[in-house]
Amino acid sequence: MTDPHDIFWHHAPQSGGAGPLAGLRLAVKDNVDVAGMPTSAGFAGMHRIPDQDAPCVAALRAAGIAILGKVAMHEGALGATTDVPRLCHNPLRHGFTPGGSSGGSGAAIAAGLADLAIGTDTMGSVRIPAAYCGVTGIKPTAGLISRHGVVPLSPSLDHVGMLARTPRLAARGLEAMVTDDPRDPACRPAPAGWRAVPDAAPTMHGLRIGLPEPVLVAPLEKAIRDAWDDAAQRLRHLGATVVPVAVPGWDPGAVRRAGLLLIEAEAAALHEALIADPAATSPGFRAALQYGRDAGAVRLARATFRLAEARAGALRALDTCDALLMPTAPQRAFAFGMPTPPDQADFTALANIAGLPAIAIPWPADDLPASVQLVGRAHAEALLTGLAEALSAP
Repeated sequence: MTDPHDIFWHHAPQSGGAGPLAGLRLAVKDNVDVAGMPTSAGFAGMHRIPDQDAPCVAALRAAGIAILGKVAMHEGALGATTDVPRLCHNPLRHGFTPGGSSGGSGAAIAAGLADLAIGTDTMGSVRIPAAYCGVTGIKPTAGLISRHGVVPLSPSLDHVGMLARTPRLAARGLEAMVTDDPRDPACRPAPAGWRAVPDAAPTMHGLRIGLPEPVLVAPLEKAIRDAWDDAAQRLRHLGATVVPVAVPGWDPGAVRRAGLLLIEAEAAALHEALIADPAATSPGFRAALQYGRDAGAVRLARATFRLAEARAGALRALDTCDALLMPTAPQRAFAFGMPTPPDQADFTALANIAGLPAIAIPWPADDLPASVQLVGRAHAEALLTGLAEALSAP
């Protein structure tokens, strides 16, 4: 049985009210402010108690949801295992990672402790835990959800997202968080008529789904490749056209490394004081910030150029396709103590770099679940949710 203390760091339930999410329970990643609850972002040297909710939390509270507390995360949101500062176990298999950095968010949903969970996603930190824990995770279009009241990691790539057991419930939670907030300079009003929850199932005939060519040749765990093949075949059976598509300028590993360098550099600028205090963070986090601080302008410029090429390639691919279908991560959850695969975020990073919406969909496998993801055009959350529902149907 899952021990809630492995998942909840601050458990102080607050009752909900009237509204469209009344009766549902919310877990909040510990880098997102909840009034009266500590925010640590996983740092030993950070422990403050905000007097206001982050706007995303305030919007959900106004929708009637009950807030259960703050959940575990990988230190500083820089990592995909949630084993620092302490272990958060995967409810599907004790001793295995739930993914990260929103590992507690994924674990809370998988364990049935919460109905909705807020996560943050910089290169996959909502979708990787969703994949490893067998739940749904949505990262929205850049700018839809305010990041005010969220401890930043990389303002260029950070997004607030939502996890739940089903695509529709995750989309309901995501939709409720959307507000226009000038305190986040990147926040933009949703287009008129925008929804994350589809009004009806999408018409598959005429839809064109792309299989990114770089993923076709990438090394994948067999269960992951089988899930991807099955999802593509199901979409074909439903009437969609599913074809390989080029994504010019996107080398998944090289782009992930370029994104990581940008994250480390931005985090170093934001959290300079943590570098100077050995007691404030783990040695690994401090080393990552030092690496970003010392990277040099030329290396950062090269990384930025590479990211711009990948973004342009993703947008070009979506000029000819309605969505891209690919695995969420190249592997399933693995045991603590095993080497961390460097390619965990190879396929999730692209949506952050391009600012595009993406949804991770659990897929059954022989023991631990697999996962596939759909990436769509800007503000196409409702289409992605509808496609995810179609893929999830028995």
